[in-house]
Amino acid sequence: MPSLDKPPVVTNTVKWRWPAVHPEGRKYVLISAAVTMLFLFAIWDELGFLLIGVTIWVAAFFRDPVRVTPQAEGQIISPADGLVTMIERVPVPREIAGPEGLNEETRVRVSIFMSVFDVHINRTPVAGTIRQVVYIAGKFLNADLDKASEENERQHFVVETRDGLRVGFTQIAGLVARRIVTFVKPGDMVAAGQRIGLIRFGSRVDVFLPDDYAPQVALGQRCVAGETVVGRKGAIAAEGVAQ
Repeated sequence: MPSLDKPPVVTNTVKWRWPAVHPEGRKYVLISAAVTMLFLFAIWDELGFLLIGVTIWVAAFFRDPVRVTPQAEGQIISPADGLVTMIERVPVPREIAGPEGLNEETRVRVSIFMSVFDVHINRTPVAGTIRQVVYIAGKFLNADLDKASEENERQHFVVETRDGLRVGFTQIAGLVARRIVTFVKPGDMVAAGQRIGLIRFGSRVDVFLPDDYAPQVALGQRCVAGETVVGRKGAIAAEGVAQ
């Protein structure tokens, strides 16, 4: 029996480490670094020093930190880092409505806005099978606007859990973002918090909560992709949030 007057011996520790740069962004970091070196040593060194900051920002934009996803049942995890800007009941996007999609007319939508300083790797909010991936070409309005959900370039996902629950979420390109990159396809099995894609450069992700799930975040709250619980089954909505 261990002594009560001595602290337990810790055999495993976790240390902070620099986030890796996602492979999708490495070519942009190399291009930025090459342009910076060219200006530093061959063209205009004063501008080259400024470009060092740009190269650091590009590397930071594509950073891919390790995330620890909660494993409890009956919860929906944030698919994106960023600021919760809207929580409201809305019609389900027609591209993922009906029996092959979410099969509901309306759902509570939680919108998460990603600035150019946030992590832009997006993750699946639940474990299950990817049932739909629907890409829609569109405009590049400010992603913080409500009409961006219907007019901007976007990509819808529907994930079905092992007990038949279907959760939808949408990547929406923004004013600066010009490309949505996908890592998964219909039929793929995914774990909760698994990386499913990214958006370059600044954008928004919407997640649609099933009716028996209550929002667990509030307007103005910051979310962490793969870690923050945005919805919980049978729970009471976060203070100040109407369903």
